[in-house]
Amino acid sequence: MIVLTTPRFDRAIKKISPHEKKAIDQVIREIIGNPQKGEMKKGDLAGTRVYKFKFNNQQMLLAYSVSLDTTKMVLMGYGVHENFYRDLKR
Repeated sequence: MIVLTTPRFDRAIKKISPHEKKAIDQVIREIIGNPQKGEMKKGDLAGTRVYKFKFNNQQMLLAYSVSLDTTKMVLMGYGVHENFYRDLKR
């Protein structure tokens, strides 16, 4: 599977610690193994999946979309719940 990123995702990843990067790499590997793992969104974010996980007792969200033939995955956003969906719509 080809994994692509958006500029928004790249900016979010630049700001995190190496320990957190290892955790998100593990989550991305899990999603590659099972692309249906995240919750499918509706409305403005139709076609986007969001996977929720805990890091340091805080809920983190990873937004992604997978192509219909499951050959490409686009990582769209990462962060805490506060303003996550609002920023993702932009």
